[in-house]
Amino acid sequence: MHHRFRRGLWAAVLGLALSAPALAKAPNIVFILTDDLDTAAAAQMTQVRSLITNPGTNFRRHYVSLSLCCPSRVTGLRGQFAHNTTIFTNGLPDGGFETTYALGLEASTAATWLKNSGYRTALFGKYLNGYPETAPSATYIPPGWTEWVSPNGGTPYKGFDYSMNQNGATVNYGVAESDYITDVLSAKATDFIRRSVDQFPSQPFFAYIAPYAPHSPATPAPRHEKSFKGLQAPRTSSFNESDVSDKPSWVRALPPLNSTQIKDIDKLYRSRRQSLLAVDEMVKAVVDTLQAKGQLGNTYIFFASDNGFHQGQHRLESGKNTGFEEDLIVPLMVRGPGVPSGRNIDHLTANVDYAATFAEIAGVATPSFVDGRSLMPFLRGQVPSSWRQALLLEHKAGTSPQAFEENGLREPPDPFDRIRPAGPSIDGFLGLRLADGTTYLEYDTGEKELYNNGSDSAQLRNSYNSASSFTKSRLASWLGALKSAAGSTLRQAELAAP
Repeated sequence: MHHRFRRGLWAAVLGLALSAPALAKAPNIVFILTDDLDTAAAAQMTQVRSLITNPGTNFRRHYVSLSLCCPSRVTGLRGQFAHNTTIFTNGLPDGGFETTYALGLEASTAATWLKNSGYRTALFGKYLNGYPETAPSATYIPPGWTEWVSPNGGTPYKGFDYSMNQNGATVNYGVAESDYITDVLSAKATDFIRRSVDQFPSQPFFAYIAPYAPHSPATPAPRHEKSFKGLQAPRTSSFNESDVSDKPSWVRALPPLNSTQIKDIDKLYRSRRQSLLAVDEMVKAVVDTLQAKGQLGNTYIFFASDNGFHQGQHRLESGKNTGFEEDLIVPLMVRGPGVPSGRNIDHLTANVDYAATFAEIAGVATPSFVDGRSLMPFLRGQVPSSWRQALLLEHKAGTSPQAFEENGLREPPDPFDRIRPAGPSIDGFLGLRLADGTTYLEYDTGEKELYNNGSDSAQLRNSYNSASSFTKSRLASWLGALKSAAGSTLRQAELAAP
């Protein structure tokens, strides 16, 4: 009787344990970061719209603080502005992977925080400009990554004929249609998701997927080469701007775009849109895989870009780097558990906020050096009681010779970059993008720009000279409070002018 009682009691306890719901694992995170994708083109991506934007939340005033690839990507991983990472360009001496590596910045990133908290972490695609130069080997894997698939040779920007460091082994890809890099990255990422769920069911995962599209030369997949026949770049009101007399000297030095330049802009615009078709298919493949593995409801999916992109505005050939709105505003759409569907957010958010957001999803604290803010209140459908009213903008003059490479791992120059040796480069500047719609820039030359983006969304009228002395003093003081600040001091300074 005694043994029967014990057996009965154990069976009852076991039954309760088996019937109780299993402890839910932390949410998964998929971060899809495109390369130089402008918001207008992102809005045309069918799968992104139907699978992320519509069932999720759209951040309509989302910015980068510095419109250049490597600084932007380091800011995203570290949650710091460029003046605190000291990464301002794509190459030595003040940027690129080489400087990031030398400074030890990789030792503490969103990847290391999440991996240390139990996440399986993986990067697929573009890392930092110049990788893996100056690393111990061509198969170097930065700290924080459980799995690693990133180009280490050849011409990945062209979509074909490249090699990749795949978890410590170099694998070569050729020119076959199946070697098209966006498709390869899509297959690797979806395989990681499937294996993570099947082999490590109790561990959440963080998949950072970084296609090269639509960066120049914006090579489309062969199946998409005939798409969008006759498509032209939008002729916005600032396209080939007729009167630039109110602009800084580097813009005033630009002649109007000629017919050949406009034709080239249209050609690149078409190629960019074509190259994004494979990215759209990647998004669908990721969502379908999550759905098939029963993880879609427990996964946050972020779709974003490292920079905006201009094409013809203010007489500028295709490129980035400027303080104009086209280069700074970037797409951010998020879906996930508890994220409101069909919601638009008009608060001022930025790439400096990614790291803190990922950390909060994972339930880990961020280091004190983090400048950004978590976006989780918005993703829960809340409105924060206080939020930034000013975003710091930064740009360092000049481009190092290491920043570009016509055929190789380094970033191919945008059309605007090609004129720099013979024409005007973008002068260095610091500035502010305010929640009230103001853009304010102070150039190294002493020139200043001021735009009211609410009434002048195309930024045709630089109103600095006609602004009141109070407005000028307020903006200069606010910029002064932010340009050297860090961490909580910086976040406090973002809330109001001093």
